[in-house]
Amino acid sequence: MCVAEELVLPVVGKMLFFDRGGSAELDEYVGVVEVIGRKAHTHVLVSDELDVVLIGATALEMLGLKVDPVTGKLIEGKVYLL
Repeated sequence: MCVAEELVLPVVGKMLFFDRGGSAELDEYVGVVEVIGRKAHTHVLVSDELDVVLIGATALEMLGLKVDPVTGKLIEGKVYLL
């Protein structure tokens, strides 16, 4: 059983995921993520083959965070409304 099934996250579709090792079609879920005390609803892709958690730019933007390119650490980002 994958993490998303254990958390009873609803499947909303499939999405093609790319990384340096190639690509895979993964189930797409909707859930709440929490990073350094901030929470946001976001789309989540789950792979049983990865042993790390990857947080994409969209999820970070929803949390009001960004990656400092010098230190590699998360810092407060700006939220833009268009």
